[in-house]
Amino acid sequence: MFDLANRRPIQSRRSTPSPAEQVSPAVHQLLTTLDAAYCPAFVLGRRTDVVASNSLSRALIADFDAMPANERNQTRFLFLDSAARELYADWETVAADTAAMLRMDAGRRPEDPQLAELVGELAVRSEHFRAYWAERRVHERTEGTKSYHHPVVGDLTVTYQALALPGDSNQTLFIYSTEPGSSSETALRLLATWSTEPLTDQARTAAPNEPDTAA
Repeated sequence: MFDLANRRPIQSRRSTPSPAEQVSPAVHQLLTTLDAAYCPAFVLGRRTDVVASNSLSRALIADFDAMPANERNQTRFLFLDSAARELYADWETVAADTAAMLRMDAGRRPEDPQLAELVGELAVRSEHFRAYWAERRVHERTEGTKSYHHPVVGDLTVTYQALALPGDSNQTLFIYSTEPGSSSETALRLLATWSTEPLTDQARTAAPNEPDTAA
C-alpha cells in the first residue's frame, strides 16, 4: 500500500512482522473430529490467513497445507487463483465480502506490514480487488450459506458458522454443514471418500514401521 502511495512507512518497532500463527492441539483435534462428521472446517487468523484446516475443507476448497506458507491466505486464493472463480457459484459476492473482511482487519491492525504487503500485491494483480477495496466496506462473517461448483462432486450448498476461538481474538473457526438427506450431504460424503483414497493407497504401500505423515 505504501508503494502505491509513492511513500515508505516510517520504521518502528510496531512494523516488525508478527510470528506465524498456530492453533492449539485441542483445535487440531476438533478439526479431525469434524472431519469424521463430514463437516469441512478451517481456522482463519490475521489477514485472513488459513492457519489450520481439516482434510475435507482442503478437498472442498483448496489444499492450503500444500501451498508455500506465505500463500496460505483466503483472500489471496480468491483473487489470484483461477480455480476460485470456477469453484464459487457466486464468486463476486464471496470476493466482495472477503475483501471487506480484510479491510476490517486492516482497521484493527493499521501498522501490520504483512497486511500492507498483501493488500499491495492484490491491488497490483487484481482489478476486482482494487474495485472492492475502493468501496471501503467492512464485513464480519458470523453465519450464512455458500454454494460451490466442485470439479469432482458437482454442485453443493453448505451452511457455515463462524466461531471465535477462546484465548485468541485473532482466530475464527469456520464450520460447514449440509442439510441431512440433501444432495449436498451426499456430495460431501462422496468428497470425503474421494479425498481419502490417495491416503489409503499410500498406506497400502508404506512399510509396516513407516510413520503416517499424510495428516
